[in-house]
Amino acid sequence: MDREGFRQMLQTRRLSDEKIEASIGLAERFELFLHDSGRLSSGESALAFSGLLIQEGQNTEDNYYALARYGRFTKNNDMYVAVLELLDGAEAQANLHRLVGEVFGQEVRDEVFAGIGVSPLGLPSSQKPRYMHPIVQRLEDRVGEEECRRLLSGGLRDLPDVYFRGERRKYRQAKDIDEYLRKRHQAFVRRLKKCQREGQLFFAQEITDAVVALVQNDPEIESGRREGNVVYVSKIPYMAKQYLAESDPTLKRYYACHCPWAREAIRSRDVRLAGTFCYCSGGYHKKPWEVIFKRPLEVELLQSAVRGDLRCRFAIYLPQEAIPAGG
Repeated sequence: MDREGFRQMLQTRRLSDEKIEASIGLAERFELFLHDSGRLSSGESALAFSGLLIQEGQNTEDNYYALARYGRFTKNNDMYVAVLELLDGAEAQANLHRLVGEVFGQEVRDEVFAGIGVSPLGLPSSQKPRYMHPIVQRLEDRVGEEECRRLLSGGLRDLPDVYFRGERRKYRQAKDIDEYLRKRHQAFVRRLKKCQREGQLFFAQEITDAVVALVQNDPEIESGRREGNVVYVSKIPYMAKQYLAESDPTLKRYYACHCPWAREAIRSRDVRLAGTFCYCSGGYHKKPWEVIFKRPLEVELLQSAVRGDLRCRFAIYLPQEAIPAGG
């Protein structure tokens, strides 16, 4: 292991000396675990190592970030993606537990989480639908689909407003909403091209010419297309390269889905997840618009891989005053 090289990388992250030493120690331990794992891939070993951290009570965010950074440092994409998926959206179930209690009361919260509780950090995506499905179904049965949808459309991710202030500034600098959307789409395409040019992953996925073309030819993907006071937005497939090459509808839907709490349910025969849960993803996409306009907005789920569609698509309803005259 290149201890000094990893140390130098960690120093660029402005970590304390204590956290740097702890990260190096954890990386060394993972290397030994990887060596002893035999035929397991580095990604599979990362999941197994996570299970060990959970057993030991060492499944902290700091430890998972250390493993992810080590994956980046060693250019081990298999390991990096595996750890990234353990972190991605990990806060969703804990936030749902908190929100159900705040909105519907402790009694309802305890009822829908009974026998399940909040899953530990580091739980593999393959197991997450088993933790989420019964909770969403119980909540929908208890409070009704409309109330469940309203709660979930607020989003379950940790997304402070400050994260989107740059979008508000760009919106205010644009001539109108359509120019803002065009520039937003162009910026996203440039970002993908930069990942491709530099051989970097876009989150967990490889960017190819076909992936760039898919996004470039569809302004709805991640950016949005306006009709009246509605912005239609579609998610880029989670694994777009595999999505484009896949002909099996079930696997195509699987590669489309971003949500670690839902994805494995798509190809599972014994676990299903209520499509209502996908309103959480809608909440993610309407959040920047709520920061732009400084008010809550409505979002509608139009298509969902969990519900059987080949993409995830949403309608975000903007304030009427945001629309250009005649638009």
